[in-house]
Amino acid sequence: MVRVITVADIQKIIQKISIEKFYQEFIVVLEKEFSRWNDFKKSSRHAAHLDQGVIELMPIYDDEFYTFKFVNGHPNNANLKKQTVVAVGLLAEVKTGYPLMISEMTLLTALRTAATSALAAKYLARKNSTAFGIIGTGAQSEFQTLAFKSLFDIQIVKYFDIDKNAMEKFSHNLKKYNVKLIPCANGKNVVENVDIITTATANKKQTNILDASLIKSGLHINGIGGDCPGKTELDKNILSCAKIVVEYLPQTKAEGEIQQSDAKIYAELWELICGIKKGRESDSEITLFDSVGFALEDFAILKFIYQLCLKNNIGSEMDLIPDLKDPKNLFSLMR
Repeated sequence: MVRVITVADIQKIIQKISIEKFYQEFIVVLEKEFSRWNDFKKSSRHAAHLDQGVIELMPIYDDEFYTFKFVNGHPNNANLKKQTVVAVGLLAEVKTGYPLMISEMTLLTALRTAATSALAAKYLARKNSTAFGIIGTGAQSEFQTLAFKSLFDIQIVKYFDIDKNAMEKFSHNLKKYNVKLIPCANGKNVVENVDIITTATANKKQTNILDASLIKSGLHINGIGGDCPGKTELDKNILSCAKIVVEYLPQTKAEGEIQQSDAKIYAELWELICGIKKGRESDSEITLFDSVGFALEDFAILKFIYQLCLKNNIGSEMDLIPDLKDPKNLFSLMR
């Protein structure tokens, strides 16, 4: 039997423990998984680049579990009343190859992406950061804000999107979370006097939503919108003045902000977590987490959810794999 986790099941988990507690618990798990970096067999995601967007498979495994995620990115889906990103994932045991769980991963992708951003900021942002800015208030924006709030004493949130409805949605969704929300007229206003800024836009092209002239000393930049070939968000001059950290360098070279520059890459995130390299070394340093999303993050959240669901009896068991008295007689099911 395979455990199937639906959108409603994930909602049930979040409602049971709260999104803040979920982040606090999962970020600890995520950090531990990154610290086991060398235990994993890794590869860049396998992408089908289409005129309408991209469809990707993201596999990874260790000695115990194998996971993969199916995920898309279709920037024009909103015009069709559909989401830009949707995903499903699978967790299997390596010993037998049997799948243990199939799960929705649209919500889980948003949660793990934001958790990874906050985890990177733990090492790269100033510890006393209280002001957070975000450019792009689409599907990822609230998740990002609350993940950072779970690790930092965020008091002020500045935000901007070219879609005013998206800004109103963002404000409505976050009004109960005890932060001061400041809508801005443009990206320039967002970056003024913030400690951390996230860029999270959807256009599948090279843009320049954050100019180097706006970057002040001490800022931590969390760039998550540049996540496929030909798609970037930052002025390439930012790359030459920032300490750049990535998830998995071979993938980020093709998909991240660094695809537009030969800028020096300081570290992969796991190196900071394992203490091989230092994170932020001064309050004046400019840091950049060039995040494209990596399969290890999916592995971590699928494993975390599987254990939570077993413990709390969440999800349903489905016979997606034949249960045979004689494992060599598959045709017996046809009689």
